[in-house]
Amino acid sequence: MTPSETGVRPRVEGEREQEILGATLDVLAELGYDLLTMDAVAARAKASKATLYRRWRGKPELVVAAVRHHHATTATVPDTGTLRGDLVAAYCGSGGIDDPQAQAVLAAVVTAMGRDPEFAEVYRRDFIGPKIAASRTIYERARERGEVHPDVDLAILAPSLAGIVLHRAFLLGEPVTPALVGRVLDEVILPAALHGPHHPTTGTTTSKETP
Repeated sequence: MTPSETGVRPRVEGEREQEILGATLDVLAELGYDLLTMDAVAARAKASKATLYRRWRGKPELVVAAVRHHHATTATVPDTGTLRGDLVAAYCGSGGIDDPQAQAVLAAVVTAMGRDPEFAEVYRRDFIGPKIAASRTIYERARERGEVHPDVDLAILAPSLAGIVLHRAFLLGEPVTPALVGRVLDEVILPAALHGPHHPTTGTTTSKETP
């Protein structure tokens, strides 16, 4: 009895799945999310569209799966022993923030999130959610080592590195390099982490007594 006769469709997995996900990233980087279609991915991967639908419900799920696959090499939370080392390991290298393909894909993804609510929901749930959790683990571990001030709001600090670097890349046109990541860490992120928030005193002044 064949899979079609039993109603069970064969899974797309292993090397074939990786080929399809790689083709998805290539099309996404070249055409953007709006012009990416299941047909275009199928043609690039030399597969049928039905093959894609055996594994992914539609374009949002396929694209998010491809982005997650590209970042698989950095999926493990780094543990170098220092906050700086962990952040460099997490943000640089293959699939990291300085990866040219990752930057092209991210540009397409940001545009897609503003135009496709379904994609935005899937991307936030399946990609950004795990990234936030991994980042928080890095900072909480650093806090236990005394590298992060107890009063630091990690919800503000943790996304700051990516925010600053991507601002310089997408708005200012500056190349993203490990050196840039290191400068942002050393001049902004690490001092803020160590010294904590600034609490200015208000309503009090000191005066010198007249002798």
